[in-house]
Amino acid sequence: MTERPTPVETTERPTPIETPAPPPTFERLLHMVEEMDTPDGFKAELIRGKIIVSPWSKLRYYRPMRALREQLGANAPEGHVADIAPFLFRFPQAERGYGPDLFVADESAFEADGRHADATALSLVAEFTSVSTKDADWQEKLEVYGQVVPVYLVVDMQESEITCFSDPSGHGYRSRRTVSFGKPLEVPEPFGFELDTAGLA
Repeated sequence: MTERPTPVETTERPTPIETPAPPPTFERLLHMVEEMDTPDGFKAELIRGKIIVSPWSKLRYYRPMRALREQLGANAPEGHVADIAPFLFRFPQAERGYGPDLFVADESAFEADGRHADATALSLVAEFTSVSTKDADWQEKLEVYGQVVPVYLVVDMQESEITCFSDPSGHGYRSRRTVSFGKPLEVPEPFGFELDTAGLA
């Protein structure tokens, strides 16, 4: 006895096959950050392709931030300003968007209507570490800043030390120096001055 082939059931309507949605683009993520209604005291950044919301620094960080900002502002390159305003700087090649604790940047970067400044305007960034952000400051951001930003200062509030990275390249910073709070730190060009770190303690 010959077996009959199993009939194939057909429908007149095409059956959709669900496929996973593609991940959002860098520009879309930036737009999402712009539209976010972050709570007071929090900032949103693009880290490792994800939107990360973290609290702004604690009140006790204000004095060391101010002390550092005043010295950097007095020694900044011509046309550059030092500030702690909550602006996002975009790093399109790395698909990142960071809001540094403190930055020095070309003032002309803030004449545009958008909310995300170009990272190439930066001459210096400084991050004040906390328990929740320390890993990103020392790893993720170090790698990205090290290809674009002339000087990166990591103010390690847990270890009472400040590290100056400089001379960026395609493989990251080529120069590094660490001192304890209270000891002078040479901040290289385009600043070229000796930073008094006593006010960071």
